[in-house]
Amino acid sequence: MVESSEVRVVRCGGSRINVAAPVISVDSRFLLCASGDLVKVFSTSTEEWVHVLQGHTNVVTGITLNPANQLQVYSSSADGTVRLWDFTDGILIKTFVIGYPIATLLVSNKHEGILFLVVPAKDNSNSECLQLVAAHVPKTLEQEVEVRELSSVLPNISPNPRAVGFGREGEYIASAEGLKLIVYFFRDQKPYRFNLSKSTKKGAKNTFTCVSCHPKDDCVATGHEDGKIRLWRNFNQKKEYTYTTLHWHHSVVNTLCFTPEGTTLLSGGIESVLVQWQYDRNSKYILPRLGGSITHISVSADGSLFTTSHSDNKITVIQSNLKVSAVIQGLVKGEAVHTDLVIDPRSKALVLNGKPGHLQFYSLQRDKQLYNLDIVQQEYIYQEGLDQYEVVKAAFDAHGSCLATVEERGKKLSDTEITLKFWDYNETAQRYTLTCQKVFCAVWISTLNILYFSSFVLNTTVMTPHDNRITSMCFFPTAETTMVVTTARDGCFKAWLLGQESDTEKQGTDGPSWSCDFVGRYHDLQPTNCCFSADGSLLAVSFQEVITIWNPETWELLTTLCQPPGNIKDLCFGRLSCSRYLLATTTKNMLCCWNLLTCSLEWSTSIAVTLLKADPLSENMAVFTLQKEQTDLFVFKPCEPRPLFTQNALCVGEVQRAIFVPREEPLDNCDESSLWLNRSQLYCLTENMDLLAFTTKIEDDSLISRKLVCNLTLIVFEKHIKRVSCSIFCLVTINPVCHLLPTQAVIDDSVAVTPFYLLLGKHRQREQEMCGLPVTEQQGRAQLPQGSVAVREVRSRVPWKCLVMVYSTRSRVVLLLIFVCVCVCVCVCVLFYTFSCYTRRLMSCPQRPSYATCL
Repeated sequence: MVESSEVRVVRCGGSRINVAAPVISVDSRFLLCASGDLVKVFSTSTEEWVHVLQGHTNVVTGITLNPANQLQVYSSSADGTVRLWDFTDGILIKTFVIGYPIATLLVSNKHEGILFLVVPAKDNSNSECLQLVAAHVPKTLEQEVEVRELSSVLPNISPNPRAVGFGREGEYIASAEGLKLIVYFFRDQKPYRFNLSKSTKKGAKNTFTCVSCHPKDDCVATGHEDGKIRLWRNFNQKKEYTYTTLHWHHSVVNTLCFTPEGTTLLSGGIESVLVQWQYDRNSKYILPRLGGSITHISVSADGSLFTTSHSDNKITVIQSNLKVSAVIQGLVKGEAVHTDLVIDPRSKALVLNGKPGHLQFYSLQRDKQLYNLDIVQQEYIYQEGLDQYEVVKAAFDAHGSCLATVEERGKKLSDTEITLKFWDYNETAQRYTLTCQKVFCAVWISTLNILYFSSFVLNTTVMTPHDNRITSMCFFPTAETTMVVTTARDGCFKAWLLGQESDTEKQGTDGPSWSCDFVGRYHDLQPTNCCFSADGSLLAVSFQEVITIWNPETWELLTTLCQPPGNIKDLCFGRLSCSRYLLATTTKNMLCCWNLLTCSLEWSTSIAVTLLKADPLSENMAVFTLQKEQTDLFVFKPCEPRPLFTQNALCVGEVQRAIFVPREEPLDNCDESSLWLNRSQLYCLTENMDLLAFTTKIEDDSLISRKLVCNLTLIVFEKHIKRVSCSIFCLVTINPVCHLLPTQAVIDDSVAVTPFYLLLGKHRQREQEMCGLPVTEQQGRAQLPQGSVAVREVRSRVPWKCLVMVYSTRSRVVLLLIFVCVCVCVCVCVLFYTFSCYTRRLMSCPQRPSYATCL
């Protein structure tokens, strides 16, 4: 069992983007948000990501713009570092090593060279006791700086980043924890403390949930659990403080934010409604139905844009007139992935349950949600304690023409409501969406990008298909028969068939509908799983510790297979040359393989398997195991005892779901170690919602190089070519290529060369490396830790070093001059041709007519 260096583990998306409050650039063109251990840079106009700032080795906890340079951003992480980035080019400038996990990051215009951090109290690094410290950043040319001067500002700080904020442009800072509010003035170096009672006679809950300070006045706005907002004034006079109350939210106020001028206060909560309060006026405006509950609110520097982060992993960009201008939607996980990971055969999108009552179609290539399919078809209303419908199962047929879904409501078994729905793909109702994207080619140009979305219409609804919860569901694998098999905890499995056209004519209905064709049982045992063989000739249904094999044509019980103690968890048939094997995992940490020709146990092994997945286009099987709180991967063939591939310590925690995604074309030039990725690509979803993909070295290098060429082309045109119209070039060349290239969340530090790297001497070092000259130790520089071994391995490749110089500062000028020269030449040629035509016509006219007459 040898790990192959040819196989790469790439994080292709899926991380949460609602962990920390996003940041809007000064020109309102870019949106920066924390996503796992990355900082993603999105365009506010096109909703597409532009850069990924990669370097932290733990979760990013906060981001904020650098007050001294608005083109730079600070990011803090639980890895104990603060990093300074040039987010326009995606380049790391400097790293400040703090040495403590950082929960919150704050900066102020009046405190130059100081970072305010929320870190664990001294000698309590593993405790929840936090404190606010001021980190004095030393001025040095070194890229990695250790910050040793930390001074305590306030003790007992809340870990909630929304409970701390600066006021009056940095003259004071306010912090709320529990029922206590602390306001600290830097000039007097004196804190003022205020306490509230736990509740009032009316049953209100006064616990502080968030804080926002007015940028120009001595006013602090606080949110509370009972939905009230209090505006505190005169708090620098201990006995004369006053507050006024604003009340619209019916439950917890999650976040507050003042606009830069202080004329408006924005609030949001679990109702998913943005409330705009007019400061010192008794008036408000609301923007309802924004999605999940609002967790963060941010405002641009000029107050023209608002952003709201939501619990359904979404960021909404809103104009100051309360009109939504853009929506950046990430992968929605919810409480759990009930439906497993499914691939839509038509759109090649990843399908799983998203927000309550919906299926989300997610693009693996673009790392973006395509659309939601409303399964429940009911308006989602939040109310604490109210049971909502959840989509728990979903399956497609072989061609994507039919979709089956199962929805449930009710946490108690006695009150569970179960609905089975069958959907048909509607050819006439397919939707084509025209999206206008702004691309710089001398002017803003609206280009045409056609996105194809599948459309499903409801065919049949079956109320209470089983008397208990459905445990598994699968389609017949071939197009000859349209059949669905479901198993449930009521002790039976059912086969559902789509009627024929002749039955439709007899009944007078619009189209064929679904009905139950067979009900099977086995000794009053509860079925746990089911699956078809590759050709559909066999159906395997597991009943606790027994596996039954059925004939789907006659529904005859062919045989039963027994195995060591433990109920069956996963069940799948082998493929191609291994189709005679049937594999299963049990609750007693056993992996078993039966030979269907001899109806005997071929082999078994004791291993704690969390997931078992089969490649639909090859004989390969993938097994995920959890050992020492880390997940390992084994890829093997049922007929061979030796694994084809192993990956130790794939991620921390358990892999929630996984799937083999068939490729449109097999890969070429694959070596033996990566041959298992030739026909399909393996994706898995971790506990932290990171979507990981296994790729080959050749494939990954090709994707990155093509993406680099496209990005460089777009950036050069966007930055330097703004006065000549090239709409045909953008429409035919740039835009189609960019949208066909898959998105990979891997950014190499050698993609772009900027003035920052020129100052750090990296430009000269790379020129010498490309020319084959030796690099001295003084010219070299120690690299910072860049994440896991797999990520470092991905970052180490640079097969396209020749493209690095394309984006250097000197090359930018050269490209601009070349383009200007070409444009001038074209204009001169056009003028010369026009003049020559006019001259010939003029000479051909005997009476020397006017210019208009000759033309």
